[in-house]
Amino acid sequence: MSAAVETLIESRPRDLGGFQVRRVLPAGRQREMVGPFIFFDQMGPAEFAAGQGIDVRPHPHIGLATVTYLFEGEIVHRDSLGFIQPIKPGDVNWMTAGRGIVHSERTGDEERARPSRLFGIQSWVALPKNAEETDPAFHHHAKTTLPTIERDGVCMRLIAGAAYGERSPVETFSDIFYLDASMSAGARLTLPSEYEERAIYPVEGKVTLNGELFSPGRMAVITPGTEGIIQGAEDARVMLLGGAAMDGERHIWWNFVSSSKDRIEQAKADWSQNRFAKVPEETEFIPLPSW
Repeated sequence: MSAAVETLIESRPRDLGGFQVRRVLPAGRQREMVGPFIFFDQMGPAEFAAGQGIDVRPHPHIGLATVTYLFEGEIVHRDSLGFIQPIKPGDVNWMTAGRGIVHSERTGDEERARPSRLFGIQSWVALPKNAEETDPAFHHHAKTTLPTIERDGVCMRLIAGAAYGERSPVETFSDIFYLDASMSAGARLTLPSEYEERAIYPVEGKVTLNGELFSPGRMAVITPGTEGIIQGAEDARVMLLGGAAMDGERHIWWNFVSSSKDRIEQAKADWSQNRFAKVPEETEFIPLPSW
């Protein structure tokens, strides 16, 4: 492994009730976060026959923001604030959990009526200490509202944060960057240098980082202070992400993130005793795990 790569994380398969994802973060002792990104799952690519889809029943979150971004397919988001929002490829669903929110994620009726595919990234951004107990909120951003950035052979969509002189309209609570970059074979791109923690995650196709080859399914965390030069070894799609280092340790248990272990214990008790708000028109829920 080159000096440019501080940590190399292999994604691991996880089954979420019949739907398989590849989990990258958290990676245990190897790496918990990249900037404030504390959770990073690749969903799919998965194919569903007519009548099938995903059904993630209502479940709670605290202390984080969820970021859903799709390459293919559609997911319908419903939450305890009353929002119902389909998300399509290139859009951003940003849900701030703060002091507590409940949501479900399902394949919509129209999508379920026909064969379909689902492919995307689900990530969580830990909130800074001064925002952990903020009011919950939900914001949808259509892909047409997100900045596109073009370089020779590279086309990027700025999902959140700021990079390459552009800023996403997605409101964040800390300094981050998060981009979806499509690269032609041979195209080169230098990673933003202004952020303390940075990583790349190839989704499709192979790329090199400072001359070292990386295939899809592996996250390379860049050594701080190192110039990171990405080149398409072939036509490729790669996620670029990172930000300022977090303001202290974070604890993560199930769907809860907090700087306080006691706060997580309180959230566990609140969910088991039915004290979270409900998702309108939803009667199912995911019980508190017994780990």
